[in-house]
Amino acid sequence: MDPEEIAEGRKRWEKRYEAAPKRDADFTTLSGMEVDPAYGPSEDAADPRMERIGWPGEFPYTRGLYPTGYRGRAWTIRQFSGFGNAEQTNERYKMLLGAGGGGLSVAFDMPTLMGRDSDEPASLGEVGHCGVAIDSTADMDVLFDGIDLGKTTTSMTISGPAVPIFCMYLAAAERQGVDIGTLDGTLQTDIHKEYIAQKEWLFPPEPHLRLIGDLMEYCGANIPRYKPLSVSGYHIREAGSTAAQELAFTLADGFSYVELGLSRGLDVDRFAPGLSFFFDAHLDFFEEIAKFRAARRIWARWLRDVYGAETERAQWLRFHTQTAGVSLTAQQPYNNVVRTAVEALSAVLGGTNSLHTNALDETLALPTDQAAEIALRTQAVLRDETGVTNVADPLGGSWYVEALTDKVEAAAEEIFGQILALGGEPGEDPAETARAAMGAGRHEIGPVTAGILRGIEDGWFNAEIHEAAFAYQRQLEEGDKHIVGVTELTDTVTPELETLKISHEIERDQNAALGRRRAGRDGAAVDAALERMVEVARGDGNLIEPILEAARAEATLGEICGALRREWGEYREPARI
Repeated sequence: MDPEEIAEGRKRWEKRYEAAPKRDADFTTLSGMEVDPAYGPSEDAADPRMERIGWPGEFPYTRGLYPTGYRGRAWTIRQFSGFGNAEQTNERYKMLLGAGGGGLSVAFDMPTLMGRDSDEPASLGEVGHCGVAIDSTADMDVLFDGIDLGKTTTSMTISGPAVPIFCMYLAAAERQGVDIGTLDGTLQTDIHKEYIAQKEWLFPPEPHLRLIGDLMEYCGANIPRYKPLSVSGYHIREAGSTAAQELAFTLADGFSYVELGLSRGLDVDRFAPGLSFFFDAHLDFFEEIAKFRAARRIWARWLRDVYGAETERAQWLRFHTQTAGVSLTAQQPYNNVVRTAVEALSAVLGGTNSLHTNALDETLALPTDQAAEIALRTQAVLRDETGVTNVADPLGGSWYVEALTDKVEAAAEEIFGQILALGGEPGEDPAETARAAMGAGRHEIGPVTAGILRGIEDGWFNAEIHEAAFAYQRQLEEGDKHIVGVTELTDTVTPELETLKISHEIERDQNAALGRRRAGRDGAAVDAALERMVEVARGDGNLIEPILEAARAEATLGEICGALRREWGEYREPARI
């Protein structure tokens, strides 16, 4: 880019910056030195990199979505939390919000994640242990008691039974007197990553995709601010993938959901802004920053050039970040505070829109109140004491960061090509290959979707992740990589931590409450709602309203999911040799 173009770009950015709202905050250094809101090359020197990275708030959004960076709005501090029963978790939520949290992120226990009631035999010993137990809308009422859902953004990390849980959330909001059309938050819903990494599915892929399509239609028409899909790379990375695999598999999943929306006849410029992403922030500081910057650039280019998105908001990749749980160690757990701070800083410098910081004791148990407070305060220190909010994309233009961003992007594009080839669309340029296939209509479900489904069926994703995890483990064992306190510097004076323990009485109390609720509800209304839901499932109507009616009638999660399992079947992963 020549000097004249750079000068024009700077003026264009300055105009947008001046017009954008800013936070009422001091944006000088600790010593009081004035700093510019963004930096670029000298106006009297050419810089070829500017064509690829641009200015903050401009396509391809490598340097962030907004011309102001965090001067306009800091990231949302959102702590992922849930344990025991709804009453206990409600108390934790009020503590987190009072301690500076800007939104809630709900963690569910394993029976809930698998669409089962707490009193089912398969739930024995798991109720309330890795998250909160939710059996019906009554539990949602307690979970958010005293928390105005009309004013609190709420993220729910659940995929297999996401739609029934979402309907219970809607019913709880209605009971609060909230207009559900005003709700704001995010539902994970991403079923592809379950088959790829986390393994918490209910049905075969096709019924799950139908539910996701129904949810996209419903939210677009009725709850415009709510994001019905958070495409999750976090669990892919935690399963052992590389940064490039996490990026590529996650964005490919996102492309698939774009193809799903288009197949429903939805307008990409209207539904794409309802997609958000969820990434892992791992310990390789600069690689993570490069990953986040490359993610925005790839998404913007594919949405514009492959899927025809014309508006900025449809081309934006918004993402939540959680620090890497897999990086935490049981040995010398206070080292985890340092790890989390470094990972959180990489997410911030990469331009995350919201952030969860893991607690130091999460490798041992669910966080104590003290550990959760330290995790929250870590974000507050980064936001208010380090100066990282003063400048948009402060590392932009770094030779190392820009080269690494390009390298991560190229590695992701190579993987896109492999996914397209799995679906029968080989080609040298993945974006052009996908665009041509979309234009020719060779895949009713979309070219990327075809590749993903084939990769799931063949075990290709699992094999790729397993190979990456094995390679890293071998590096640890051979001494090429190190983990402080585990593979080196293992002597310690750290005493054993006191951890949060979930009493088995929680399970007994939850099951007793569930029994009382079943006995006290209108059984005929439940049966009628479930029957209507199954009737719609046998056709091609939208299932959200029938499931919402079942939630309003206090049908349990296990009853709703069980009825659909009987209709659609239960997915079982094929054996691999």
